[in-house]
Amino acid sequence: MTELAAVKAALRTQAVETPSWAYGNSGTRFKVFAQAGVPRDPFEKLDDAAKVHEFTGVAPTVALHIPWDRVDDYAALAAHAEDLGVRIGAVNSNTFQDDDYRLGSICHPDAAVRRKAVDHLLECVGIMDATGSRDLKLWFADGTNYPGQDDIRSRQDRLAEGLAEVYERLGEGQRMLLEYKLFEPAFYTTDVPDWGTAYAHCLKLGAKAQVVVDTGHHAPGTNIEFIVATLLREGKLGGFDFNSRFYADDDLMVGAADPFQLFRIMYEVVRGGGFSSDVAFMLDQCHNIEAKIPAIIRSVMNVQEATAKALLVDAGALAAAQAAGDVLEANAVLMDAYNTDVRPLLREVREEMGLDPEPMKAYRACGWAEKVVAERVGGQQAGWGA
Repeated sequence: MTELAAVKAALRTQAVETPSWAYGNSGTRFKVFAQAGVPRDPFEKLDDAAKVHEFTGVAPTVALHIPWDRVDDYAALAAHAEDLGVRIGAVNSNTFQDDDYRLGSICHPDAAVRRKAVDHLLECVGIMDATGSRDLKLWFADGTNYPGQDDIRSRQDRLAEGLAEVYERLGEGQRMLLEYKLFEPAFYTTDVPDWGTAYAHCLKLGAKAQVVVDTGHHAPGTNIEFIVATLLREGKLGGFDFNSRFYADDDLMVGAADPFQLFRIMYEVVRGGGFSSDVAFMLDQCHNIEAKIPAIIRSVMNVQEATAKALLVDAGALAAAQAAGDVLEANAVLMDAYNTDVRPLLREVREEMGLDPEPMKAYRACGWAEKVVAERVGGQQAGWGA
C-alpha cells in the first residue's frame, strides 16, 4: 500500500462522535436563543445526527446527556438509532443542575447528596446497558469558592469513594472517562482541575478508567499536545471533547480559534498510536448563533482536515532532523504537512466512500432544514438543560 493510500485508508476509518445537546437550543449564560426546527426530543436529535453521518460518513455515534435525553424506553431509542444508521455513543452524566448540588455532588459534605449523585451515575450505567453504550463520561462541577469553605483533602477522599462504587458497576467492555476542567463554576478550588488529578484517580481505579481531554478546559497557553502525548504513553487517554476557545470554556466549533493547535494535537495522536486505538473522538460544542447541523458538519470536517495533515507528516524526515539536532528542518517538516491543502484529498476520500465530495453543499441542497422547520411545530423544543 502506498503512503497516500494508507492515509486515505486511515481517514476512511475515522469516527467523530457528535453530541445530542448540540442539536438543541443553546445560548450564553444570559440568553438561550431558540431556532426553528430544532429537535423536540432525543429521537429527533438522532434524526439530525444521522444527517451529519449521511453527508460526512464519519459520525456514526451520538453522545447522550442524562437527564436531558431521558426517555421511557432506552432500547427503543437505541433501535431508532440503528434504523438511522447510527449508534448511541457515550452517556454523559449531569450532577450540576439540581439545587442539591450547590456545594457539590459526589464531593458534597452531606452524605445524602453524595448518595443522590452516585445513584445518578449508576442510573447512567444502566442506560449504557440498555443502549449498548461503551463509555460513561463524567464531568463534575464540584469545587469551592472560598478558602476554608470545605476540606480539600476530604473532598478528594469523597471523590475517590464515589468513583470506586461506580467503577465496580461497569460491565464487560464498558469504560469510565473522567474529564477535568481548570475552573468554573467553582473559583477557588475545583475537585478535578487538571489532567494529573484525573490521571491519579483513573490510575487507582484500574484499566476501565481513563482520562478525557476537553480542549477548552485549560489555562491559556497550556500545551495540550504534551498532555495528549503523555496520556497516550501511559495508556490512559480515553478520548477527547473537541471544541475551540479564545478565553475560557467557549465551546466554539473545533478548529475555529486555533486550527494549528488541533493539528498539533492530532499529530501526537497519530504519533502515539491513538488513531488506531480505542481513543474516542467526540465533539462537545454548543451552536448558539449559527445553524446547528451545518456547524456540526463543519466541525467534523475540521477534525478530518487536521487529521489528514497529521497523517501526512513525513515521519522519517522528522526523525532524521530531530536526531541530527536540526531544529529548523524538524520544524519545517511539521509545517510542510500543516500547510498542505488537504481538501482535494478529502474530496477524493469522500467520493471513494460513495459520498458527495462537498458535505456542506450537499446538506444545504437536501432540503432537511426546510423539512424540519415545517414539521417540528408544537411541543417543547429540546435545548441545553431541557
